[in-house]
Amino acid sequence: MVGATPVSRSARRVRRTEEKKSVRMPDLEFDWRTATRHLREVDRRFSRVIESRPEPLVPRRLRSPHEALVRSIIYQQLSGKAAGTIHRRLLELCPARRPTPAALRSLDDEALRGAGISRGKIRALRDLSERSLAGDVPGYAALKRLSDEEIIELLTRIHGVGRWTVEMLLIFQLGRPDVLPLGDLGVRKGFARLRGRGGDVTPAQLARASAKWRPYRTVASWYCYRILDPPTT
Repeated sequence: MVGATPVSRSARRVRRTEEKKSVRMPDLEFDWRTATRHLREVDRRFSRVIESRPEPLVPRRLRSPHEALVRSIIYQQLSGKAAGTIHRRLLELCPARRPTPAALRSLDDEALRGAGISRGKIRALRDLSERSLAGDVPGYAALKRLSDEEIIELLTRIHGVGRWTVEMLLIFQLGRPDVLPLGDLGVRKGFARLRGRGGDVTPAQLARASAKWRPYRTVASWYCYRILDPPTT
């Protein structure tokens, strides 16, 4: 290439070699570099955000799906800071800071309200705990054997647990590859910025645009979140 220096040619060779390596991040059910390479090939708009915000999704699995759902219920429709404060208060009420089904059952409504949990979410936590104690909320090993839609159908039977809540579990706890939370305002805002046009993006518009991202829509969702953050490189 005209004007290229030996250093720049070397850097490109290293990058090509790195991109060929297969890297499976902890608790992901797919190869991250394969997924980002696919996104770059089918939608070049992702290239810049992948370059400027290279940190991959690393699921931080909680001890059980029950505890992950407790956290997601608390975080519904709240800012991250407010939800984090309420979740921390809830953990402080539980033995060993674990909101197990038995621990939640032992807490009365007054204690939960004192932690800042709304009545609707208290009802959701009660139903989740009773179903967990009855064996209706599978562990991670059992969930791994189910498809995304089977998990969504199973867990949305819990009062107060909708599709978005289960999608967060699929992405951030199970590391599934092809999850796109169409109802997530952050993902839609990120895609609006990615496409470079003003105005809101509807779930239907996002669904149409995402068809070519399959089978790695989880990674596309991750970068739609990340594009709203300051670049790290």
